Amino acid sequence: MARQIERKVGWATAAAYVASSGLLGVLAAVQDNARVLEPLPDSISPLALALVPGLLTFAAGWKARHTPRPDLGEG
Repeated sequence: MARQIERKVGWATAAAYVASSGLLGVLAAVQDNARVLEPLPDSISPLALALVPGLLTFAAGWKARHTPRPDLGEG
């Protein structure tokens, strides 16, 4: 029996991909101009960068509805 991937998982995965790709694109575009992260201490920069995809993934998973599971029954 093949199981469906729940919508929440699909949307969260897509958000993580888009956020990571977008963040890498922005960083590649400003690679010669590192002012984007300049205000942050070097030890905090990686953590701040990791927050962007994480927050967008959380938001997408939170917003997406659960996939109906009639096989689990009501209540």
